[in-house]
Amino acid sequence: MNGLLSPSSQDITQICLLAGKIMLQNGGETYRVEDTMVRIATAYGIESSHSFVTPTGIIFAIDGAAQMTRLIRISERSTNLHKVTLVNDISRKISGGELEADEAHRLLKEVDEAASAYPVWLQVLAAAAASGCFLLMFGGGWPNFLPVVAAGGAAYWFLVTLHRVVPIKFFAEFLTALLIGTMSVLFVGAGFGFDLDKIIIGAVMPLVPGLHITAAVRDLMAGHLVSGLSKGAEAFLTAFAIGSGIAAVLSFY
Repeated sequence: MNGLLSPSSQDITQICLLAGKIMLQNGGETYRVEDTMVRIATAYGIESSHSFVTPTGIIFAIDGAAQMTRLIRISERSTNLHKVTLVNDISRKISGGELEADEAHRLLKEVDEAASAYPVWLQVLAAAAASGCFLLMFGGGWPNFLPVVAAGGAAYWFLVTLHRVVPIKFFAEFLTALLIGTMSVLFVGAGFGFDLDKIIIGAVMPLVPGLHITAAVRDLMAGHLVSGLSKGAEAFLTAFAIGSGIAAVLSFY
């Protein structure tokens, strides 16, 4: 145990579940969450522990004299890889014998309660800039740059704002795609841009579930079939919502 004091099974379980919860809520892969929880438990002297992780819940069990099984449900998920990195750093310090259980739990609570790494206005600016870069990458040309920046930034701000009011992800993404399609059509109709398809493609790229698709493939390759299929289905629904919103606008154009 590398000099660490022996915490109770309940304390170890709380630390493992909190670390897994933070990682899963912020975009960590299922197999990485399970591996991190088991490594933390091993570092604190638990030789036999088991974790079962799905996108909506975590089950963690300890065998031996002090058996314990806990379940937590994950209802909200987002993407904040900075928090995942912080948990990984804490896990490495625990494995290296550098953190007592109380200190590790305190650090994990700070990570969990910390606000988003970037304010909303900066996220909107990043989405707008990304939309413009994607437009150029797809050969849209500089005359379409300002329209796609405006559409991409406005759409991302609308999505973030709508998520606070409407928790249904599919509905929010569908309405955001409607906004992108409508703004793109209006820009082209007013002569403020000329390549409609390139403007739409560039503006929707910040909404594309690239991380979910990647995580789904990695989970499937690691043998986590339930998590891989569920994340893939979530990514498909997001892509379907975006496509449906754009198609609804283009059907009237």
